[in-house]
Formats: sequence, structure tokens, C-alpha cells
Amino acid sequence: MSDLKKYIAKRKKTDKEFAEGFEEGYEQFKIGVVLRQARESEGKVLIRRKDDRTFALVPEQLRSSPLDIPSVKADISTEEIVSIVRKRRERITGTSKL
Repeated sequence: MSDLKKYIAKRKKTDKEFAEGFEEGYEQFKIGVVLRQARESEGKVLIRRKDDRTFALVPEQLRSSPLDIPSVKADISTEEIVSIVRKRRERITGTSKL
């Protein structure tokens, strides 16, 4: 028996409230894990019951805006960006203020 299983068994014996809700909570946790896998995998998760019936969980496709663009990792600080913009404005307008 693993340390985790030992801990759970001991806790069930000593904590009545924990014991009452543990099994249901654990089942909900396992379902949550399956749903997360379905969402992250971009595919489907098949669930086969003991009676051999199979169910497919397919993640819903999120609608995104055509204006959504991927982010870009850049090694530049906010201060550097502001400085570049101000220098460009100075060249165009002759002043750094709006």
C-alpha cells in the first residue's frame, strides 16, 4: 500500500467528515482530470464503460476574433519601448509630447 493510500485510510478512520465526502470528491477530481485532458489534447477522449459502451468527450472549439494575434517574447523593457516611441515622435513632429 502506498503512503498516500495509507494516509487516506488513516484519515478516513479519524475524520468522519473527510470519510463521508472523500469518495465522491475523488470521483469528481478524476472526471475533472479527464475533461482537462480532452480540452488540452485538441482531440477526443474515449470513455469505455464496463458494459462496453463508449462515449467520446470532444473539446468545444472556442471562437476567436480575427484580431487575435499571438504574443511575441521580446527582450525589451517598457522603458525601452517608451523611449523608442518618443524618439520616433520627436523625428516626426519635432516634439516628444502628444
